[in-house]
Amino acid sequence: MDLPALQQQLRDFVAARDWARYHTPKNLVMAMSVEMAELVEHFQWLTPEESQALAHDEIKRDLVEQEMADVMLYMLQLADVMNVDIEDAMLRKMKLNAIKHPPRG
Repeated sequence: MDLPALQQQLRDFVAARDWARYHTPKNLVMAMSVEMAELVEHFQWLTPEESQALAHDEIKRDLVEQEMADVMLYMLQLADVMNVDIEDAMLRKMKLNAIKHPPRG
């Protein structure tokens, strides 16, 4: 995935709609939180087994995928607005997690 190209597509999408003034870090985080809540809603009250089975239900999976995409798109916009190299940030965080949580055995 070419994240910089996707971020440029998002910039173009936002610019074409004159939304940039609304896409402050605060607003993007709030919007992402709303989308995350919409994602959570698909799993609310499901048993662990039911939540795993959801992956095999084409209609429900499509709805979940849309919410996942919304969350990620807002995250990419937040990274762009804050000038964060999100790919580098994720890789650094994975290294820190590996130190904090070493493999068992």
